[in-house]
Amino acid sequence: MKNIVERLRKEHGIKQEELAAMLRVSRQTIGSLENGRYNPSIQLAFRLARFFGLSIEDIFIYEEPRR
Repeated sequence: MKNIVERLRKEHGIKQEELAAMLRVSRQTIGSLENGRYNPSIQLAFRLARFFGLSIEDIFIYEEPRR
């Protein structure tokens, strides 16, 4: 699943460490999320959406696997 977390974070001038602290996760979680190595829990997805004032669908782009 793709996302625009890194773009949003940079547009708001926030460091990974700062975003992690505000969302109560580790900096490594934010880094892994930005690099596409981690799909967030639904709770984290909601916290990110609320933090940035967007919907979950605005932040996370789900692509169906190719068969």
